[in-house]
Amino acid sequence: MNIAGLSAWLKENKLIAAALFIILALRIIFIGAMGLMPQDAYYSFYGEHPALSYYDHPPAIAWLLKAFTTLFGKKVFAIKLADTVVTGLTMVCFYRLSLLFLSRHNTQKALLLLFPTLMITILSLVSTPDVPLMLCWALTLICLYKAVFEERKIYWIWAGVMMGLAFDSKYTAVFLPFGLLLFLLFSARHRKWLWSPWPWIGVVMLLLVSSPVIIWNLQHNMASFKFQSTGRTGGIEVRPLDFLGVVGHQAAILLPVLFFGLLVMLYKTVRKYRLRIAAVPPKKLFLLCFFLPMFLGFFVISPIYWVKLNWMMPAYISGIIWVSVYFSYKYIRWQQIVAVIVHLAMAVELLFYPVPVNSDDVWMGWGDMAKSVKTLRAQYPDDFLFSADSYKTSAVLNFYFDEMVYGQNILEKSALQFDYVGTDLDALAGKNALFINSTPEVGDEKDEKAFVATLKEYFTEVHPLPPVICKRGGKVVRKFLVYRCLNYHPDGIE
Repeated sequence: MNIAGLSAWLKENKLIAAALFIILALRIIFIGAMGLMPQDAYYSFYGEHPALSYYDHPPAIAWLLKAFTTLFGKKVFAIKLADTVVTGLTMVCFYRLSLLFLSRHNTQKALLLLFPTLMITILSLVSTPDVPLMLCWALTLICLYKAVFEERKIYWIWAGVMMGLAFDSKYTAVFLPFGLLLFLLFSARHRKWLWSPWPWIGVVMLLLVSSPVIIWNLQHNMASFKFQSTGRTGGIEVRPLDFLGVVGHQAAILLPVLFFGLLVMLYKTVRKYRLRIAAVPPKKLFLLCFFLPMFLGFFVISPIYWVKLNWMMPAYISGIIWVSVYFSYKYIRWQQIVAVIVHLAMAVELLFYPVPVNSDDVWMGWGDMAKSVKTLRAQYPDDFLFSADSYKTSAVLNFYFDEMVYGQNILEKSALQFDYVGTDLDALAGKNALFINSTPEVGDEKDEKAFVATLKEYFTEVHPLPPVICKRGGKVVRKFLVYRCLNYHPDGIE
């Protein structure tokens, strides 16, 4: 679309243009309003300890954040910039991918459906492995299209490289080669590629590019693979209503207009083709093979395992391209209206915090806590610092401090990546420590205070210090309990 064409479109679609501008402006505001999230700090911690891979995730997010913090300094701005830039590139690749399947008119609709989603807002604001995964997923589909439909054999190699980088981002990238296999099996016209060496050369490239992850796991008794597979079976429990919870949070991140539109068109497609998969046009089949396995697979397991809201995100790249042709501008306008309402509500919550979030996965109070701990730290310069809320408080303090802040491995508990950074806990024997304990629910610190009993198993004495209180508008929004622990025993006190 040239400048004149764009100008004409904006005049004709003033509501959509205004909605897009409002959403973009709010996202820019959110960057400053949110500040550092625990996830941002944790994956930055990855980058501060270079390795082939990491305990809970592959290394791509560490590479990304390290690159930006090296260029712009170890600042919250650099972290947010990394997420925003890469998500912007994902949008560009989504547009290029859409053009391979759709007319320019329908590509425009696909972009208008995707851009205002809460999914894109989350990806551009919070550092997670999904940020590089989404980019690599889109690039993989572009390369596979050119390899399969345009028969440009060199793109099999590039597809393997991109799949390898996707796997270096997150293990759910296994759905990429699985989707490709499904497509080649079900598409009679393209099944010939299974007997060609080129896809298998692509597989070799996938393995080569993802070799850092494989090597790290071989060196560490397959620790990461176990954590993300058998390690998660402990969460299996029959909870049928969790299915509705997954429906709810997927409708939230896509916005209800798009999400339920996907479900309606999926139902109509199943009714139309039933089990006659060979009758599905090849390009539509290609898109569905990279959408349905992940989308339906996670819904199937949702009654027995809680599916996180970000797990299905890559599936929506091809899913939105597929469904966009069925959306009229009437529904796209509603998508924009709902998006503006949701983002305005998010702005109120971020700026004024009217609804408390009883979780450590929250944006509020982390920077204030770090400032208070720095002041406290000056009073006890020889004490080491640690926390025990999985990784969150320790990761945030590690971001703001120029020293090692330890995790719950101090108390002989699994501490995720903190167990794999080469710290010698025995060297801390006999030292004193400051323990920072986050209280997710302000006013209910019963469990956190009871944690003192655990501390006394490893320290001779435990003394409470004044808590760190974070306020907004005179209202207490976060609270961190602080204890000074004397004479550390790494193996516990008998």
